[in-house]
Amino acid sequence: MRTTLNIDGNLLEEVLDATGEKTKSAAVNAALREYIRRKHIQEFIDSWGRIIVDDYREEALKAERKKREFLDSIGRGSD
Repeated sequence: MRTTLNIDGNLLEEVLDATGEKTKSAAVNAALREYIRRKHIQEFIDSWGRIIVDDYREEALKAERKKREFLDSIGRGSD
């Protein structure tokens, strides 16, 4: 998409250097992608403590024990 923007020349040169891109368009696009990536990361970090995670480790250990007991009972526990 073609757009006309007024961008600080020094800032644009810094973005070119920082991104290593060869064109101004590529540098601006890289900077915008990085901004969005960091915003998503921050939103994820901010959500910590609000996400409920079920912990099924104990149930998984019990199931594994039952499986081993069953395999032992049919003589296949050492496979």
